[in-house]
Amino acid sequence: VQLQASGGGLVRAGGPLRLSCAASGRTFSNYAMGWLRQAPGKEREFVASISWSSISTYYADSLKGRFTISRDNMKNTVYLQMNSLKPEDTAVYYCAARVVGSASYSYWGQGTQVTVSS
Repeated sequence: VQLQASGGGLVRAGGPLRLSCAASGRTFSNYAMGWLRQAPGKEREFVASISWSSISTYYADSLKGRFTISRDNMKNTVYLQMNSLKPEDTAVYYCAARVVGSASYSYWGQGTQVTVSS
């Protein structure tokens, strides 16, 4: 599956931003989807994930209440709504696809830069 992330940009602290990730190539509903991010000089970290049916969602503890992951299987797209953004949320955000039942992400998008100014 090919993944194309978009929606990143420059936003002021406290503002919202919504990322999108469009999938193509294979049956989107066969995959659990996730968002991960990597800040400069830091390791990539988990942000959120969602099951193929949207029944289950998971978040990094530090992001609960500010970020919301969702998906539209008809549009083959997964979203990350980010609210109350902080400068420490500045990172490259990646979407990733994991085959249902697999323990790791097999497919990655190219990343989209999010910069939060103070």
